Amino acid sequence: MNITGSDYRKTLSLKEIEDRGSASVVDLALRMGVSEMTIRRDLTDLQREGIVRRVHGGAVSARGRSYEPPMMLRAVENQEAKRRIGEAAARLVADGDSIALDSGSTTLEIARNLAGRRNLTVITSSLYIAYQLLGQPDIRLILSGGIVRSGEASLIGDLAHHAYANLFVDRLFLGVGAVDVQAGLTEYNWDDTLVKQAMIRSAKEVILVADLSKFGRAAFAKVAPLSAVHHIITDGPPPAEMEGEFKRLGIVVHVANPAETIFAEPEMRGVHQ
Repeated sequence: MNITGSDYRKTLSLKEIEDRGSASVVDLALRMGVSEMTIRRDLTDLQREGIVRRVHGGAVSARGRSYEPPMMLRAVENQEAKRRIGEAAARLVADGDSIALDSGSTTLEIARNLAGRRNLTVITSSLYIAYQLLGQPDIRLILSGGIVRSGEASLIGDLAHHAYANLFVDRLFLGVGAVDVQAGLTEYNWDDTLVKQAMIRSAKEVILVADLSKFGRAAFAKVAPLSAVHHIITDGPPPAEMEGEFKRLGIVVHVANPAETIFAEPEMRGVHQ
């Protein structure tokens, strides 16, 4: 994926607006070292997409629960956290496994860490992940098929559902838009939600990969309750309320250590017994 300077600025502007509720053109220009005119153009583009609302001197958030940040923008958000989560998740993959990799910027990091694995079967609905794994001689790569969502490079529709209904994997590495105690696992797009639900049904074990920015929020469409998850891999301790619920449900939480990228590997339920 090629990330432009404009994409990066817009991501930083969005983060500032989401974190603070609003941001001024002057402050954003100073933080990024660009002209106020450049920031105004970026904010106008974001308003056109329905993400922010322009106000005098700046912008406020207008992002609804059904708004899905483009893959290009998500790829530059929390990059270090996603990299560590991807490395940690890949350590749970053993030679000879069959796994499903969901589409998304965090699962793409998992794929980047699978080079050199032997006798591995990977099914995915992500064209980015498929491209990443091309050329790995000991990885049998299966694409689900389906209709291409061009901005996401993910596959949706009946063909994707059918593929997961007829294939069964040891474990699924799942990404979602948001994680909440009450709402469970939620996603921005209904078509992607249906594919994720089929993926969950196909897997013996479900491993959620999500950085802390996803916790305590709800997106547009419900994917599954928290009870569908066996393990969560994240980049720091979850909020206390969520940690208590994870414990109650028997979900094992793994934290990829930010300093040393250390990852504890407790025994996985139902796998390698």
